[in-house]
Parts: sequence; structure tokens; C-alpha cells
Amino acid sequence: MSPYDMSVQHTGTNHELDAPPWLRVESTLMSTARAIREAFDAHFAPLGLNLTQASVIAYVEEFGPVSQTKIADHLRLGRASIGATIDRLQERELLERLVDDEDRRVWKIALSTSGATMARRIAAIDEVLRADLRDGITREERHALASVMTRLQQNVVRAVEAATAASSPSNPTSNPTEQS
Repeated sequence: MSPYDMSVQHTGTNHELDAPPWLRVESTLMSTARAIREAFDAHFAPLGLNLTQASVIAYVEEFGPVSQTKIADHLRLGRASIGATIDRLQERELLERLVDDEDRRVWKIALSTSGATMARRIAAIDEVLRADLRDGITREERHALASVMTRLQQNVVRAVEAATAASSPSNPTSNPTEQS
């Protein structure tokens, strides 16, 4: 039974806003995202990887040697966090750090031979798991969901930017304890 089915059962209505907070769309999205991550982590575990590590390898495989900053930006993770992930993958000899010929201060992250083999194994697992996750969901439904999720993500970015701007030290209304 889906969370939406439970909200209908619990409230006797079909309107998600009448559902309790833990059954509203945002909560469903967050719990679904956690479940998807858990599914990927479980499927990548036999390779000794988690979703973040597999994503780094897949990104480097697709885009070739790339800076750590580009990887962090693409995965929406901090540079320190992605640096620690890259360190672990480099220790396993799946990635290599190469000096950037254009800027010797920058390291390019590249796949090693073992990393290229691992990338193929990741792609095979990804293909099977995505098919399982999409079972019973039409292409049109996936496109509609992607469209809504893209708009929601844009709204989230704006909400974060607004909250950040409102709480910045340069905003005189950001600290309610200050008195004029």
C-alpha cells in the first residue's frame, strides 16, 4: 500500500492536503528518496560501494577526467565530502588524480583500468535496478513525474536562496534579537 493509499484510508478523503503531515507529498518524496538510496546502496554493496561512490565513478566514466569541483557540483555535495569519497576510491585504485595541464593547482579525477571495469559493473546493476524501480510506471508517467520534480526542485532552490538571503548578516531584519 502506498503512502497516498494510506492517507485516503486514514482520512477518508482523496485530497493530500487533508492527510496528516507525515503522509503529504513532501514526506512521501523524502521517504521515497531514502528508499531509492537504500535500494541502490544494497545493490552496490557487493561491489564494496555505496550510491555516492558509484555515482562518482559513473560521472567520471561518462565525462572523462574532470575536476573534483565539477563532480561535487554535479552530485550537489560539498567539495570536502566529495574529496573524502575520491580518497577512498583512489585507495581502492579505482580513480587516479592527474595534474591538470592548464592549471597545475587543479587535480583532474580519472578512472584507472580497475575503475573502468567497475564502471561497467555499476552500469549493469544500474540498468537492472532502474528497470525494477520503473516496473508498472509508463513512460508518460515518468515524463510527467520528471517535469513536476524539476519544477519542485526549482522552487526548493528559490526557497533556500530566500531563506539564506533573509538570514544573511547584511540583512538588517535577519537577527530579531538586534535592537535599533
